Amino acid sequence: MGKLSYPGSVESIKITGEVADMEKYLLGIDLGGTNLRIAVVTSEGQLMEEINIKTESDKGPNYIIGQMIQHCEKILQDRNIEAIGIGSPGPLDVKQGLILSPNNLPGWDNIPIVSMLEKALNKKVYLDNDANAAALAEAIIGAGEGKESVFYITVSTGVGGGFVFRKQLLQGAHFCAGEIGNLIVDCEGPSHHALNVGALETLASGTAVKQRGREQLRITGHAGEVIEMAMNGNEEAGNIVDQMIVSLAKGIANIVHTVDPHIIVLGGGVMQSKDYIMPLLLERVNDFLYPQLQHKVEIVDASLGTKAGVIGAALLTQQASF
Repeated sequence: MGKLSYPGSVESIKITGEVADMEKYLLGIDLGGTNLRIAVVTSEGQLMEEINIKTESDKGPNYIIGQMIQHCEKILQDRNIEAIGIGSPGPLDVKQGLILSPNNLPGWDNIPIVSMLEKALNKKVYLDNDANAAALAEAIIGAGEGKESVFYITVSTGVGGGFVFRKQLLQGAHFCAGEIGNLIVDCEGPSHHALNVGALETLASGTAVKQRGREQLRITGHAGEVIEMAMNGNEEAGNIVDQMIVSLAKGIANIVHTVDPHIIVLGGGVMQSKDYIMPLLLERVNDFLYPQLQHKVEIVDASLGTKAGVIGAALLTQQASF
């Protein structure tokens, strides 16, 4: 790995609790391609202190891990931290504590992030994918609070998910439970180098909507531009968004028929347009469900926003399945 660098500039620090007390806290790290968030969280999920900086992913893992260590060391001086959890883009080897080769983190090939942080910070460190971390937060203190079984779906650059039952994250035998982006919803759909033909992510993600917008509408913007055009009555944009909604509805129906959760929580960047998307989605989901399941499963939008990942990362430390 080479020598770690220790950069400094913190874009924002938010402190909501008193420092230097004796209560034990959890530390969460949300590693993203754009932002790196580090937060102090209580065992109940209350956010006490947050640091938000740019990831600067083009500078590689040494630089970014240096940031993590530097800011975690500062926090450890003032807080009694029990353990540290990391939510990261996949693919991961959770059992070995490795980040393998995420698309939005170039150069992160087989990075032993758990052992590196444990050695530097002398704390137990837990790793899982970012969708699972967000699922945990939304299930325990977010939109799924009080529900026995919660399935969380993020519709953003990709499509991911996580299933929480009785406040425990279900990871699966190979730590791949909830990887719904590869569900086949159209066997004649688009191909992808790393996914099944017609996979949910190739049809319902923000990337998919953006790509079709560029091909059919000749726009250069993001998925939100296509959705906005649909909202303003553009028929072709409306067809693109409808295809996304139908594909997402099929994916949700597959989940409902498989695990029958009490509630499904939808988050991610695409769902920022929830006022337009949600009513259409709720209508279409029922088209693909058994009659006895129609209108039975609650489907709601996420409530924690960008905080879900970092809060959930901290709560990973309390999971009995690790």
